[in-house]
Order: sequence, then structure tokens, then C-alpha cells
Amino acid sequence: MYDSVEASRLLDILGNRNRRRIIELLRQKPCFVTEISDTLVLSPKAVIDHLQMMEREAILSCETDDRRRKYYYLENDILINVSLKQLRVPGEAIGDEDETQERLKNSIAMLGRMIRAHDQILANLEQVNHDIETRIADIARNHKDIFLSERDFTVIIALSHQSLTMEELHEVSHLLPEELLPLLKRFERAGIVKRTKNQFTLRGVHAE
Repeated sequence: MYDSVEASRLLDILGNRNRRRIIELLRQKPCFVTEISDTLVLSPKAVIDHLQMMEREAILSCETDDRRRKYYYLENDILINVSLKQLRVPGEAIGDEDETQERLKNSIAMLGRMIRAHDQILANLEQVNHDIETRIADIARNHKDIFLSERDFTVIIALSHQSLTMEELHEVSHLLPEELLPLLKRFERAGIVKRTKNQFTLRGVHAE
């Protein structure tokens, strides 16, 4: 049983919408970082930060498969029962039946707005995904001397979100450092990636 301090800490963790989405996804099955990132449309670095936080709290755990890829699963699920009690404003004289009907109408109206917003987001996301696939195919076709395999694009896509260290690139791409180094040097020679201290950045995307 959690004490008040532990319960407060868990509520702080669950106060973040993306952490709740990750937990919901892991309820369905264990996932790699890239699976979580692609499914929830989050940057790999943000996913790693959320996973590490929840791993420290023993909410999640991870294992490594035979290809040395790390996947995460729920170690302890979280079930919280929250109830909402309405406080009537003094002086209000709304009948119970009218009040119930009004709440129902407001709820239905809100549901309709949420569904329409959801449909619009999905339509926009589908178009963006199509544009991304088209651009990747175009780059692969016209720059075969630089992009030799699909794993090259795994690294480029990861760096498109934000700058990453070698360790973070290994985490999101499942490539070993000895595989990443020649690949990154090739990108540096082509002028599309730069290294600053221990981080790699895609040129023209973040700070430039």
C-alpha cells in the first residue's frame, strides 16, 4: 500500500499525458523505444526520458532480446479510483431532472467536438505520414551514395526530433556504437550531421 508521499509522487508521474499514453500502450504488449515513439508520435529522446523516470519508480522494467534490443513492459500497473463530487452553489434552484438533462446535453456536445477534432487530427497525420514516406523515397533514390540502407534513415529520423548522444542513438536505433560511428562519419562528411561535444545534431533542423 502506498503512503501519502508515494501516492503524491505517482500522481505527479501520471499527471503527464504522454506518460499515461505510454502506460496504456504497454498494457497491451511490451514495446521497444522506436515502437512507442512511432505509435505515439513522440521523439525518441522524450520517450526515453519518460521510460527512465517510470523505471526508477518501479512502474516499468525492461529486458534485452537476443539482438541486444531493449524492450519495456509494465512491472507494476497503476489503478487509481478518482471520483468527482459536485458542490451545489447556494441559492441555485435547478431541478434534479433539468440538471441531469443539461449535463447530458453538454456532455454530448463536448463528445461531438472531441470526435470532430480527433478525425481532423487523424486526417492531417495521415497526410504528413504520406509526405514523410515520399520524401524518404526521394532522398533514397537520389542520394544512394550517402544512404546505403534503411538503418541510415532510422538514425536520420531520430536526429530529426532532437540532438542525441551516441548512447541515446544506440537506444533508439538498436545499432551498436561500432555500427553507428562509420555511419555518422559518412553523414558528417556529407554535411548533414555535425558533432558538438558528445551530441550529434542534424544540420538545418534544430539550432541552425
